[in-house]
Amino acid sequence: MGFLDRLIGNDQQRAATQYAGRESATDRTARQRRAGHRRSVPKAARQGQAWEDRDRAQDRKGGWYRPGTS
Repeated sequence: MGFLDRLIGNDQQRAATQYAGRESATDRTARQRRAGHRRSVPKAARQGQAWEDRDRAQDRKGGWYRPGTS
């Protein structure tokens, strides 16, 4: 047993007793990362739809670089 173990106690034992039933920091971080990913999906979908709308509007408007319809 090292000096710090004697000073502050056994962290594995403390985790098993004092923090029993609580979410670990690793699990909490993973859950937040997954939740953040789901939040960004609708934002990306909106950006993609806006790009598509702009592209279609430009197609309809026409211009010198687009072939005319015949």
